[in-house]
Amino acid sequence: MSAGEQVQQLYSDHHGWLVGWLRRRLDCSASAADLAQDTFVRLIVGQAPAELREPRHFLVTVAKRVMVDHFRRRALERAYLESLAHQPEALDASPEERLLILETLLALDAMLDGLGQKAKRAFLLSQLQGLGYAEIARQLEVSVSSVTKYIAKATEHCLLFALEAQQ
Repeated sequence: MSAGEQVQQLYSDHHGWLVGWLRRRLDCSASAADLAQDTFVRLIVGQAPAELREPRHFLVTVAKRVMVDHFRRRALERAYLESLAHQPEALDASPEERLLILETLLALDAMLDGLGQKAKRAFLLSQLQGLGYAEIARQLEVSVSSVTKYIAKATEHCLLFALEAQQ
């Protein structure tokens, strides 16, 4: 059975069950249906395992990742819109600029995904707020040498992400 046929079989056998599972967790039928579709899209784009002994367990694992990504995107969008609401009108961005900024923030979040929380925060404090290592160390309650390691790790992570994106 080809990968496409396997996903099709998973869809026909378990789509309804997955929507129900998501609905119980999200308490929203529309979101459950959307995230179920996103789960199967992720399987189509990625590589589903050749043989599954526990297909529902596999689908739950993928669906949980899709939910985490969904909630992360919503939180990022909410924070961005809240920050826009506090800007003076003269600095207000057009809808096109807002979309571009939001897409950039989502790409940045994806790029930093996989870093530890402190490494991610140290990198953002350094790059976005221009803080020095000593100030970052104070805010994170770690040593300056730890901040140096966090920034180096984050920089390497970003470079590897950029190289993979080019290929």
